[in-house]
Amino acid sequence: MPRYLSLIRIEESDALSGGPSPELVQRMEKLMEEMTKAGVLLDTAGLTPTAQGTRVHYEGGQLSVTDGPFTESKEVIGGYSLLQAKDKAEAIEWTKRFLKTHEEYWTVTCEVRELMEG
Repeated sequence: MPRYLSLIRIEESDALSGGPSPELVQRMEKLMEEMTKAGVLLDTAGLTPTAQGTRVHYEGGQLSVTDGPFTESKEVIGGYSLLQAKDKAEAIEWTKRFLKTHEEYWTVTCEVRELMEG
């Protein structure tokens, strides 16, 4: 079965203003348990804020390294889910369910992409 990476993009200010509520965490845990039992969820994790990150950039044969925070960042990758689904439509349905666990004040976008297998 194909695998899909769901990149979870958030407005970083949402996370910085207190992060997920206990109720959101509980809803996510319940959904992740269901996804794991269904054999869909292979791995998932949240990421630390961009202030704790480092960008390594390559251009014109030169490398540059920049420590966060990154002032130009508004929407950032806040986490990921690695899914195994029968097709992209199923991966999208699970992703929609994940998005619906969030409170209305969150702005969250997930980019679902199939992994290229060797």
